[in-house]
Amino acid sequence: MTHWKSQGDGEKDMNRPTIYLAGPAVFRPDAVAIGKRKVAMCEDYGFEGLYPLDNEVSGEGDEPIDQVIYEGNVAMILRADMGVFDLTPHLGISADVGTAFELGMFAALRKPAFGHTTAAGTILERAKATFALARDAARGWRTADGTLIEDFENRDNLMLDGYLDVGGNAFIHDDDHWVGFERCLREARATADRNGW
Repeated sequence: MTHWKSQGDGEKDMNRPTIYLAGPAVFRPDAVAIGKRKVAMCEDYGFEGLYPLDNEVSGEGDEPIDQVIYEGNVAMILRADMGVFDLTPHLGISADVGTAFELGMFAALRKPAFGHTTAAGTILERAKATFALARDAARGWRTADGTLIEDFENRDNLMLDGYLDVGGNAFIHDDDHWVGFERCLREARATADRNGW
């Protein structure tokens, strides 16, 4: 069996709330440096940052590497008190699908979540800039193959916006990735303080 080891294995530091750091930055060539900077910023706000690439995959045993990574990330999500999600569109007009899945886990667990994006406007506006859309008889917007595009003035899919619009959560836009990330940390700090964490 392939083994993974999380940076945060062992007992959680009860004096510092934990924050899961989700987003497509893990696919970037500077992913490790990004993670270190985010974890350091978390420390500045009194948090322990849990970054997916901090899971060490040994490659030993028979279990597929992708399954080991999945299990390691899920363990981090279960351990986290809150999450910060980079929902900037990835490989299309919407958020990275893995990040969206992780946000879904937070919603199911009813854990506080804070999203940020550098993409201006709504998902419909991005669709209009990417695809040839036309109005249907009900005044909905559809692609050439008939696919309906949501028109609820949301930044992304209604399921993502829906949870981030719940009281205490937030979905922040800022053209600067790091400014948006730090604004999420401020929201998280306020939530932690309200909960006495």
